Amino acid sequence: MDVMPQQDPESRRPPEPSQEDPHAPQDPHAPQDPYVMPAEGATAVPPPPPTLRTTLRRAAFGAVAAGVLLAGALVAVPDGKDDRPKEPGPVERAEAAATAGSPASLSDLTALIGDRQKWVEAHPKDAPSWATLGSAYVEWGRRSADAAYFGRAEEALKRSLEEQPGERGNGEAWVGMAALANARHDFLAAKRWGETVRKQDPKTWSVYPVLIDAYTGLGDVKAATGATEKFGELRKGVPALARTADLYRGQGWREDALATAREAADRATAPAEKAEALHRLGELAWERGEPEEAVAQFDAALRTDAGHHASLAGKARALVALDRTDEAVAAYQSVITKLPRPAYALELGELYASLELDGDARSQYEKLAGLLEQAKAAGVDESVVQARYESDHGDPAVAVELLRGQWKKQHRSAAVADALGWALHRAGKSEEGLEYAQQAVDTGVRNASYAYHLGMIERELAQYGPARRHLQEALRTNPAFSPLDAPKAREALETLGEPPPGGPGDMQPPPPPPPPAPSQEPKREARPEAKQEPEREPKPEPKRESPKPEAPAPAPSQTAPAPSKAAPSSPAAVEADASKSP
Repeated sequence: MDVMPQQDPESRRPPEPSQEDPHAPQDPHAPQDPYVMPAEGATAVPPPPPTLRTTLRRAAFGAVAAGVLLAGALVAVPDGKDDRPKEPGPVERAEAAATAGSPASLSDLTALIGDRQKWVEAHPKDAPSWATLGSAYVEWGRRSADAAYFGRAEEALKRSLEEQPGERGNGEAWVGMAALANARHDFLAAKRWGETVRKQDPKTWSVYPVLIDAYTGLGDVKAATGATEKFGELRKGVPALARTADLYRGQGWREDALATAREAADRATAPAEKAEALHRLGELAWERGEPEEAVAQFDAALRTDAGHHASLAGKARALVALDRTDEAVAAYQSVITKLPRPAYALELGELYASLELDGDARSQYEKLAGLLEQAKAAGVDESVVQARYESDHGDPAVAVELLRGQWKKQHRSAAVADALGWALHRAGKSEEGLEYAQQAVDTGVRNASYAYHLGMIERELAQYGPARRHLQEALRTNPAFSPLDAPKAREALETLGEPPPGGPGDMQPPPPPPPPAPSQEPKREARPEAKQEPEREPKPEPKRESPKPEAPAPAPSQTAPAPSKAAPSSPAAVEADASKSP
């Protein structure tokens, strides 16, 4: 899909009218109005020359009028110009968005790409323009899910570095390479590019967003937090608020994330920036299990920027939760044609499967396979999405292999840990999968799918108490988190039943019965302390010495209290016995 402009954006403007007018006065100093239509009919005949008296009268009147107008002009327009400020065009808007660290609309981004393409053709040695073009290609490929643009981005960024190496001040091209690596899900490479820029100039604010994405993909929460804080110091405003809200969201601080995201939405002004902020509010509402609120926020984002196709996918997801499945299917089908991301194709396939439309589900999974192949050919790593498909609808062993490769590449985010834990469980390795699933939940992120996967693994391992708790957490977080898995979570809870009264129940296996007592009698007689005891008087044993059947102790601990069972015959013996007792 090539949606690049076929002509320079400037050529879309109306052509400038001709400056030549055959009926205009021939005085070279007379003002020319290029927008005056040529004279026609009687007005095309030049008037006769004025008389001398008329000329003098007009000159005097003109001098007075000119004085009045000049005085007014000096007061109203000091610089002598009365033109309004020029409205910024799409190229200027895209450049302003990039300068502010905010997203540009797709139409403005297209205009910027066309403008830079034309410029570098005429100025092939302009390294900054090549860097701008490469970064714009990255953003276009990411926003349109057209991975073919990533190859163009790499060529443009390399050309920029050839003309001016990064060591000589071309940090913009290095930042573009980091953004390209993130778009291809190569977070380790993005980290290296970004840290190179930061080491050269720590105050380059544009490097911190790409570092945040890289650290998040690697699961390095501490580094991501530090980069977010530094970005907020260097770049105040909506971009910093948006990144901070994402940080809070990833750590499970739901209230803080919501408050910060709302502030970002209130302060956003540009349509693309406003739509992104509203989309974030929709995602937070969806994760809280509030589909009506989510639909409202996604609709607002689409009204603000019709090209924000990710909001259409979010709306489709929320419509499923509202049982408006026909609308959801239509929305998914529309968004996949506009934004063909593999994750959306998988969601639509699972929706078909939940509606028992098996043929449509198989067709959709075939489309998913095609999208995965296209991504792989363009150098984009979609292993996590492919593993999610293989775990539930294909070969779990393939999913395990894919995700172990991600783990070796240090891609250890909560999403990868959760997917690997579930794949191991589906492959029959639940004990190993438990560790990864627990790690995903321990990050604090409030994701219903993570809690569901952990609960099902614990159920398989007969850890019924934790399983019940995590399955309840999944449905409490978002009762409709998945059209396939949410019903399975409810069914598993019904199977587990309620815990028995009087305690949590099923938290630990029942204790084994105590060992037989006769084998311990000889040990009591063999202890030297028993020989030093005075003559015993018959006395009932104290209740505190009765054994506890629920926690049997080893044999030595059962025989140790034997000396205290006899009552001493004198006060001295009582004192001596008390000193020996613990």
